[in-house]
Formats: sequence, structure tokens, C-alpha cells
Amino acid sequence: MPAASTASSATAPITVVDLEIHAATFDADRAAAIYREHGCLVVRGLASAQVDALNRDIATAAQQAIALLPRATKIVEGWATPDGSLFLPAPAGFARDQQIMLLPINYRNSAAFLQTALVPEALDLAERVVGPDVELFMEGQVVYKEPVGGHPKHLHQDAAYFEHRLDGPMATLIYCVDTDLVNGALHVVPGSHRQGLLAHVTTFSHLGLDEQAWPWECALPIVGKAGDAIFFHVQTIHGSKENHGAAPRPVVINRYRNANDYVVVSATTAENRSQAESDAARKAMAQRRVQQRGLLVRGSRRWSDDG
Repeated sequence: MPAASTASSATAPITVVDLEIHAATFDADRAAAIYREHGCLVVRGLASAQVDALNRDIATAAQQAIALLPRATKIVEGWATPDGSLFLPAPAGFARDQQIMLLPINYRNSAAFLQTALVPEALDLAERVVGPDVELFMEGQVVYKEPVGGHPKHLHQDAAYFEHRLDGPMATLIYCVDTDLVNGALHVVPGSHRQGLLAHVTTFSHLGLDEQAWPWECALPIVGKAGDAIFFHVQTIHGSKENHGAAPRPVVINRYRNANDYVVVSATTAENRSQAESDAARKAMAQRRVQQRGLLVRGSRRWSDDG
């Protein structure tokens, strides 16, 4: 069993206390130091001001997704509704055959979501981690675990889904409700970002690490309040278990990257990752790097021959 959750055999195991700071006393340099050492950081209360409005948007989107489920189309990743929601197979005893995994809330249709990405403390940290010119990668993501038994997300590295030319994006996962071991707290493996990109397999919830090599016992659960944020490196191993609570467990994810970075391999399963790793596929992704550009949130973007 990997011992990634400990600094070494001669030191005490890493705990959440080693990873956390508070938004009220935020120090960007200290935050960056914790992030670089452990590949993850917890900021208590970072997005507390946005949670109420965000939850209203999430509740509306969830109702819409369920209403559109009869019109869903089967895809490799599950079922996609016309609004862009993603459903997975539901567990035994669930009210429906499919359960929500992703909601189509993004920076273009939720002001509250965009505001979470623009919190000054998050941008100060992003500037120190990815450089002075910071852009948002993609349009944001809302991961939604329905009650009771909402989908697990196997331990994985984000780099398996979107490998980048440079260091890749720093993610910020924000709890929208109080989150604990019952309703699906995020688990992280501190220090695992130093191991490089590991081989992934296809799991129930898309790409994940082999459960025999990386059992849940390797990871540190992070319990938190609504508005708490967890930053993690694109190669930090993380995941979350089922939601066994009585209410939904939504989280929102923002990702910040260097404005000159771009995806070179994009995948959701072991099969399509293998195809995406070919020289031709990598070249095609590089040729589309201008189309990958996201909203610039710090610094500036200078002209180059790429466009």
C-alpha cells in the first residue's frame, strides 16, 4: 500500500491541520508554500459569501436536468441531456435508473459561480502558483451527488483527463453544503503530485487508479463547511465516496492555469486515452491551442504567431 499520506516513515502522518488556513487571515505566500509542499491546500470560508446564491442556481439546474432525462442521449461517459447534464447508472434501489453526476452550470449562466472563481485570495494564490498571467481552464464544473447513494468518484489524477504541455491547472473545489464522511467528503493524497502521471483504468466513474494499488485508506478525507475550498495540483490523487446522506452533495470546481498552457491529451476512459496519446492526436490538440484559451483573470495576454 502506498504511504503517500505520510511525509516519511520518521515523521507523523499528515493531517488536515497541516493543509489548512483561514480566509479571514489569508496569506498568499504561506498558502503557496503549503500547496507546493503537499500538492493541496484547504482554505476555510473562502467562498462563504457566494454559497447561498450558488445553491439556488444548483437546485434549479438539478430540477431541469431531471425533467430533461427522458430526452437524454447515450454517450461513452453515460447519458447527456439536452442542457448538457451528465448522468451515470444509479445504484440499486434508487428512484431512477440514472443519477446526476455533472450539472451544466458554468461561468456564462451563473453569476454566483463566476464570482467564486474571482475571489481575490484564490487569484493571489493562482498568480504565485501558475504565474502572473492566469486564465480559467474550461467553464467551471459542478459535480452533484444525489441522495441516497450518489456516485463515488474513484481516486484519480486530473492529469489523466487533461494532460497539459506545461504544469497544468490548479483546481479549487468548493463545498456548497456542509460535507463529511457520510455525504461524500473529498479525499486527497498529500504529496502524490510528485509521483508524476500514473496509469489509470476505466472505472464506474470514468478514469481512476487501480483500487488494489490505491485503496481509500491511502487518502486523507477533508471534512468541511459550505464555502470551504480545497486547492489541488493536477497530479494530486483525489476522489470521493458515495453520498449516503439525505440531501444532495454538490461541489463546484474552478481551475486556473498559465495563460500559455494548453491540453495535449484529453480523455475520459482508458481506451480513448490510449487513442489520444498518439502523435497525430497530440499534434491535433496543439494545433487547436488557441481555441482552448479561457477567460483571463490575472495579467495580460500578448500577441504571438499562434494568434
